[in-house]
Amino acid sequence: MNYWLVKQEPATYSFDDFRKEKKTDWTGVRNYQARNFLRDMKKGDEVLFYHSGDERAVVGFSTVSKPAFPDPTADDDGWIAVELKAGKSFARPVSLAEVKAEPKLSNILLVRNGRISVMPLTKAEFDLIVKMGS
Repeated sequence: MNYWLVKQEPATYSFDDFRKEKKTDWTGVRNYQARNFLRDMKKGDEVLFYHSGDERAVVGFSTVSKPAFPDPTADDDGWIAVELKAGKSFARPVSLAEVKAEPKLSNILLVRNGRISVMPLTKAEFDLIVKMGS
């Protein structure tokens, strides 16, 4: 199993929206590195949902319910999407400031490259963020 974090502007599509829909196609990714990470996602992988913009916090769980397929919103077949299934909300959001303050999370892409919207996490990083949100 692999572990991931995806980012979304809550004004565009919030975790509450996601939970109401129960699942969504994660489309619109137009960064090559993020696209490659989408390609690596497997059914059953665990995913953390991060609100970007003003909130800047990890807010909930999801899982990959369908691995990579062509992104229907793209004009080029090289772009892909995955289907995500919504999970529970965190007991409390984990802010970007808290993530940055935790030395064990200093190497994650959320800290090193805040512009990328899909990123891998190790199991230890995933578990630590989950613990912080408990």
